Amino acid sequence: MTAAVHLGQRRSDPQDRLDQLEQLRRQMAAVAGKVGAGRRGPGAAPAAPPAPVFEAVLPVPPLLAGVLPAGLPRGTVAVLSGARSLGLSMVAAVTAAGGNAAIVGQPDAGLLAAAEMGADLSRLAVIPDPGKDPVEVAAVLMDGMDLVVLGLGGRAVPPARTRVLAARARQRGATLLVADGAWQGAALRLDARVSGYETTGDTMAGCAAVPGFGRIGAVRLEVRAAGRAAGRTRAG
Repeated sequence: MTAAVHLGQRRSDPQDRLDQLEQLRRQMAAVAGKVGAGRRGPGAAPAAPPAPVFEAVLPVPPLLAGVLPAGLPRGTVAVLSGARSLGLSMVAAVTAAGGNAAIVGQPDAGLLAAAEMGADLSRLAVIPDPGKDPVEVAAVLMDGMDLVVLGLGGRAVPPARTRVLAARARQRGATLLVADGAWQGAALRLDARVSGYETTGDTMAGCAAVPGFGRIGAVRLEVRAAGRAAGRTRAG
């Protein structure tokens, strides 16, 4: 089952903020069987057959295969822009391969679309309302997730803090995808723009299909990547 966690509104009391983060940790521990299944310490008896272990990279969907031919390196912080389906396709690829993912601060995330892309929703935690500090919530989730998709809601994160999160991502081996805000110093930037549409050629009785008209059957996206591990531009 998809885990949905609501932290609500945070007050200014620092102790209250710590209490709510501790609540998040407890709620995430409730899905411990789903989170970090391949990261148990020595001597810990696995409750189930171990999940597939990703050595150095996370799998990527076909949409990104052209620009990230070797996969997405673990511990990477990447900034996403353009079509929202880019983040969802990564969630689908990682969870379908046995990994665990979280979506933070994106209340309108299309879970149905993710499922249609092949996502395993039982391996997905959704925190639609992370409160005033979604970055800290994402930092907590890095302790057990393979992939965290973070929506900043238009916020600008100071460089000093982005460096801390980048170091944490490397240490934990978790990949962070950031959208909807300003984040400096990311190792990778991915942009997906609509390049065209494919129509089904809707017809009426006795009438031939007219090019450019009809129901939209598919959307063509052009993906660009800048930074380490980036390859060529891909349209798909």
